[in-house]
Amino acid sequence: MTSLNAPVIVVRQVISLFIRRVIAENFGESGIFLQGQLRSLVQLLTSFTSLGIFNGVVKYISEFRKEEEKLNQLFSTTFVFTAIGSIISSIVLLFWSTSLSVYLFNDPGYRYLIQLMAIIVPFVSLQRVFNGVINGLSQYKKFAKIDLISYLLSSSLTILFLYLDNFDGVLISIAVTPFIQLVILLWVFYGVLKDYIQFKDLKFKAPMAKLFVAFSMMSFFSTVVLSTVEIEIRNLILRRISENDAGIWSAMLDLSKNYMSFSAILFTMYVIPKFAIVNERKEFFKEMGVVYKTIIPMFGAGMLFVYFFRDFIIDLIFPGFDEMSGLFKWQLLGDFIRLIGMVLSYYFISKKLVYHFVFTEILSIGLFYLFAHLFIDTYGVEGVVIGHLIRYIVYLIVVFALVLHYVNKSSKKKDTA
Repeated sequence: MTSLNAPVIVVRQVISLFIRRVIAENFGESGIFLQGQLRSLVQLLTSFTSLGIFNGVVKYISEFRKEEEKLNQLFSTTFVFTAIGSIISSIVLLFWSTSLSVYLFNDPGYRYLIQLMAIIVPFVSLQRVFNGVINGLSQYKKFAKIDLISYLLSSSLTILFLYLDNFDGVLISIAVTPFIQLVILLWVFYGVLKDYIQFKDLKFKAPMAKLFVAFSMMSFFSTVVLSTVEIEIRNLILRRISENDAGIWSAMLDLSKNYMSFSAILFTMYVIPKFAIVNERKEFFKEMGVVYKTIIPMFGAGMLFVYFFRDFIIDLIFPGFDEMSGLFKWQLLGDFIRLIGMVLSYYFISKKLVYHFVFTEILSIGLFYLFAHLFIDTYGVEGVVIGHLIRYIVYLIVVFALVLHYVNKSSKKKDTA
């Protein structure tokens, strides 16, 4: 899985950083701000339009892949969830397009973009669900192929509009990316989908709704709320300081998401399966030691490299964004502590501790929003990334305490039994 996806991720990162450089050169901080807002909206819709059932689809398609009746129940439930999420999203985007344009972009002129998103919403939800099917069936070769082809096509469209110096076209290309991904997915994977999804037998019923509720809750707080807070913080910087500073923070956030994306695959492949079979306190600390001695130092070394070469990175990717340099130390420290906390939080996922996961996500996102408000007037845009660091220090302490309490409690129960 690593050998298949790592080259795809590298190609994506190189193209992504190239596109950001061209946007930064041609459209400045304002361009980075606008594309950042739109990407956060797309990320929000990707989760909400399917009501956050992606991980549920992955889990249950792998469990029920040979049981036709349960598969029909699964996809009927999925159809209900995606229909509800898509209808709500489309109505909101259509009827409040002007207000959302002002809120997101500080300009009613982007109303057309919000209306375009309202039309694309059903395709966004379908793309998310079908991606879940591919993951659930462990079709990693096809997933890598779909991911690479769709990204190259959408990126080519973006680069074309950049070449034509048409920023509206750039934004449109970002908005239609989920549609392009869906078309490529169906082209590559339709034959397999037909074997598992009996479209003619689908009913507007949700017999497995209870199974998906937990996944919806986790996704809502980890994706929908987080994306909303990112949008609000950009607007906060815009209102309290300037659009240029909002663009600077967006650039720092973009860079952070690019290098943090490498952690998701490693943690999902290694940490969750290991924690899922750990039941004793001794075993837990043994696995923790392995992760903290191997994976974490590797990321730490990479972050040190990013810090010491930050000025070169700024000149390479975001030329003219010199104010970013002062943000690196706080962002990188926060991201490093976040990685340490993420290892622990994956224990919640592996043991299906929904309320623990949701509580810590609310705490993390809420603290970020609070600290950004508290520090921005005193420290400017740097205050936002200082808040990012403090938030994850508190998050790490709380997550560690909750995980340790659960591990000790589980060990005592096993000893008593």
